[in-house]
Amino acid sequence: MVSPTARSILARPAIVRLVVGWGTVLGLFLAGPLLEPPTSAPLLVGSLVLIIGVILLCAFGVVHEAEHLARRLGDPYGSLVLTLSIVLIEVVLISAVMLGPGEHATIARDSVMAVSMIILNAVIGLSLLAGGLKHGGLGHNRTGTSAYLGMLIVLSSLAFALPALIGKAGTYTRGQEIPIVVLTLGLYGFFLIQQMGRQADDFREVDPRVAPAADSPAGADPAVQRTRITAVIAEHRTEIGLRMGLLVVTVLPIVLLSHDMATLLDDGLDRVGAPVALSGILIAMIVFLPESITSVRAALNGEIQRVGNLCHGALVSTVGLTIPAVLVIGMLTGQSVVLAETPVNLVLLGVTLLLSVSTFAAKQVTAVHGAVHLVLFAVYGIAVFS
Repeated sequence: MVSPTARSILARPAIVRLVVGWGTVLGLFLAGPLLEPPTSAPLLVGSLVLIIGVILLCAFGVVHEAEHLARRLGDPYGSLVLTLSIVLIEVVLISAVMLGPGEHATIARDSVMAVSMIILNAVIGLSLLAGGLKHGGLGHNRTGTSAYLGMLIVLSSLAFALPALIGKAGTYTRGQEIPIVVLTLGLYGFFLIQQMGRQADDFREVDPRVAPAADSPAGADPAVQRTRITAVIAEHRTEIGLRMGLLVVTVLPIVLLSHDMATLLDDGLDRVGAPVALSGILIAMIVFLPESITSVRAALNGEIQRVGNLCHGALVSTVGLTIPAVLVIGMLTGQSVVLAETPVNLVLLGVTLLLSVSTFAAKQVTAVHGAVHLVLFAVYGIAVFS
């Protein structure tokens, strides 16, 4: 017999999203030979419209479950569930591509670079602009944000800059890869332990318009908060488990469809003479669509720390997990993993990180900060087409 909790979670809209999402994945798998290039223009456009429509449908389902979990668990735990669900699936798919046939020496570099520019400039820029226009200046927890940005500066340097300086032809040597993997995973693991443990309070809202009162459970001291989250999980384990499972199985079609769409996009962009890199950027935007929607909605609600938890947290996880994964696969399979970025992209990434530090060093972030980040993303677009 289905419990009332399961019935409320697995309602008709959720079932429809699952059926449509997984049905489309299956349909594209069966129609694989028909979609191989060269594809007729009507079939190409129709397939892209179908995929984008299904992805949007599933994305809103992911946002729905993520917001329920965020309300139940509170931040940073609620945001972390959504972030890790998407990032882990993306890492698995990148790893699967590397383990498949063909040479994919730059897939990790290109994917992570695109994600970095999209999250740090497009998503954060749009969120700050929307939140700033609606609420004015928004206060954020500068200690937590500083920890995120410190992680990003170090991890991005290890991923994109250092291979060009100490490696060979843009790759780490075999003797360098093992310490880089150990250092990256060690730092990322320590960060997660601290974020979910004694430093969890550094990643909660501080703006008085949305921050919990000091005498409420969410505003209590860290020891009380850890006791509270344990009690919440114990009391609502069925609901939390079902929602986490539903979130993952709704995210997976988004990621699978976005990668299935790569072939169609490459074909279409090649016909119109667009740069090849644009395909990776569009796919990265689609993969992180649920987090983008959630971030903008959080900003409109005045929850600017949640924006940082979603965006900065997603990028820390992406770099901290993808780079070690591909380096280990490269060592096991003998593949060359090119991580060193081009001078243009290194400059843009450096300016982006510097701008991020400047933006979140302020006591309050505003719509102007958001506009600056969006302009920098537009400059990145110009560089892609140059």
